[in-house]
Amino acid sequence: MLLMDVAGYINGGLRKVPAWTIYIASAAWAGWLFYLALTGALGVEPINALEREYGELGLKMLVLGLLITPLRNLTGVNLLKFRRAIGVSAFFVILAHFAVWAVLDVQTWERVWTEIVKRPYVTIGMASFVLMIPLAVTSNNLSLRWMGAASWRKLHKLSYPVAVLGAVHYLWLVKGFQIEPIIYLVVVLALILLRMKWNRARAAA
Repeated sequence: MLLMDVAGYINGGLRKVPAWTIYIASAAWAGWLFYLALTGALGVEPINALEREYGELGLKMLVLGLLITPLRNLTGVNLLKFRRAIGVSAFFVILAHFAVWAVLDVQTWERVWTEIVKRPYVTIGMASFVLMIPLAVTSNNLSLRWMGAASWRKLHKLSYPVAVLGAVHYLWLVKGFQIEPIIYLVVVLALILLRMKWNRARAAA
C-alpha cells in the first residue's frame, strides 16, 4: 500500500514535467562535457575523455530506456511518456560519441573504415549505432501511423540488440579487468530477459 502511495505521488509530479525536458537536459549535459573538454578539465587527453564520456552517457540512457517497463510493472512509477525522448536523446549522444571518435580522434574516413573492419570492439560498437538509426528515424507519431502499431513495436525491439552490443562494446574496449562494464552488461541482459518474460506472458494471456 505504501509503495502504491509513493508511486502515485511520484506519477503525479511526473505528469507536470513535459517530455521535452529530456532533450534539453541531455543536450545541456553533452554541451557541458564538450566545454569541459575544451577547457582541459577532462584531463590531459580531452578527446579520448570526451569520447568515453559520451559513450558512457549514451549507454546509461539505453539502460534507462530498458528500465522504464520493469519500473512501471514492479513499482508503479510510470516514465512511459519520457521513453521516446530518452531513446532519441541516446541516439544523438551516441552520434556525438561516434563523431568525436571519427572526426577528432581517427580524423580520416579511410582510417575510420579500417578501424571498423580490423578492431572487433569498434565493429560491435558501429553495429549498435547503425541499428539505432531506424529507431531514431521512426520515433515519431507519423511513422507509428504509417507502419502500424504492431510493425512499429516489432521494429523497436531492435533496442534490445542495440543495448547488448553497446554494453559488449564498452566491456571489450576497456583495458584490464574492470567491474563497471560487466555490471552494465549484466543489467542490460537482466532487463531484456525480464521484458521478454513479460511479453511472452502477455501474449499467452
